[in-house]
Amino acid sequence: MGRSVSYPSGAIVAFSVLDVENDGDWEFEYEWLREDLRERAANAFPSLIPHDGWRGREDRILMRNAYADFGVSVYGGLVAVWIAERDDGAYWDADWRTARSPRAQRWLSQIASRFDALFGDYDCLGHMSNGEGVYTKRAA
Repeated sequence: MGRSVSYPSGAIVAFSVLDVENDGDWEFEYEWLREDLRERAANAFPSLIPHDGWRGREDRILMRNAYADFGVSVYGGLVAVWIAERDDGAYWDADWRTARSPRAQRWLSQIASRFDALFGDYDCLGHMSNGEGVYTKRAA
């Protein structure tokens, strides 16, 4: 696996694979993946609520809470499941914005290991000079 997949800067990221045998099934499998991720995230982190949006052109927001966006990015069959501090206007325009970011970072650091365990099947070992990522499958 040598592709790179987008995800928001500063995000906690877990890598997986979307294995589609027939190209015609890609949209169905992608929709199933999004629903599965929403369900698992809601069970693990009840403060997340459904939200449909984008961060840039490649990073799809599936859920959010007061502090973070939870989403997915796909390149080829490589999937980045991520959670990152919100960066939308409503988040930064709030009256208590100066206190919000440290709270968000604290919450994210508290859930990081659980997030990785729930959503990660691969580890990113690093990136080559051309930007391609090197990944290894985790032991079962």
